[in-house]
Amino acid sequence: MLTLESVARAAKSAGIEAPSHYLEVTGSTNTELLALAEQGAPAWTVLAAGHQVEGRGRLDRTWESKPGASLLVSVLLRPDLPPTDSSLVTLAAGACMAMSCSVACGVDVRCKWPNDLLVADRKLGGVLTEAKVERGRLAHVVVGVGMNLEQRAEDFPPELRGSATSVANEGGRPDGPALLFEFLLRLTRFGDPSRPGFRETVLDMYRRVCQTIGRTVRATTATGRHVEGRATGVGDWGQLVVETDRGPEEVTFGEITHLR
Repeated sequence: MLTLESVARAAKSAGIEAPSHYLEVTGSTNTELLALAEQGAPAWTVLAAGHQVEGRGRLDRTWESKPGASLLVSVLLRPDLPPTDSSLVTLAAGACMAMSCSVACGVDVRCKWPNDLLVADRKLGGVLTEAKVERGRLAHVVVGVGMNLEQRAEDFPPELRGSATSVANEGGRPDGPALLFEFLLRLTRFGDPSRPGFRETVLDMYRRVCQTIGRTVRATTATGRHVEGRATGVGDWGQLVVETDRGPEEVTFGEITHLR
C-alpha cells in the first residue's frame, strides 16, 4: 500500500525532483493534478491516491477501485508538442506500465490499443491522458494510470468478473511501491517528450507490447461508424492501422473490440 513517503521515495529514486503528493481518498487523481497544473505545478509532479470515488476512464467511463487495492497515480508533463502528439504520451505510458508490471509484479502485461492494459484478454488497468492546449501547443498533459493490484474476483462487479483481473489474481506480486518506481523510472527514461527520438522510442516500445496488432478487431468510431478487419500495426502518429475488405483504414479514435 502506498504512503506519501513511499510515493516520494519512488519518484526520487526515478530521478524526479518535482513535488510528490499522496491522498488517502480523492475524487480523481487526474482532476487533482489538473488543478495543480493550473496553479503552476512543475513538470513531473506526481500525485497518487489510495482510493478514488470519482475515477474516470476513457470515453467518459467510470473507474471503480476497492480502497487500497489499486495503484492510482497521475503524472504531470509539460511537453512542447502539437496537440496531435498527445496520443503518443498515452502509448508511452501504456508501454512503460506494461514493462514495469513484468519487472515489479512478475505478470506478463500487454497493451490493447490505445489505452488498456491486459493479461491475456482480461483488463488489469488503463491509462487516461488529459491535456490543455494553448496557442496551438500542449500547455500540459496529465497522465493517469490505474492498475488493479490486490482485488479478488468477488471485489469486481458481477458483470466484470469475467473480463477484469488483478495482479494478485494472476499470481503476481501486488507491490504498489515497487510498481510505481519501475513505472516512473521508465516514463522518465523513455516517455519523456523532451528527449530526442521520443516518437521513435515510444512507437518501438508500444509495437512490441501491443496485443491488438495481429488481431481481428472491430473499431467503433466517435461517429458510430464500424471498422472491422485485421489490425496490422500502429502508425507513426499512434493511429491503429486496420486491413479491411475495402483496404487499409487508419483509426485515430474509437472503441476497439478484439474479435479473435
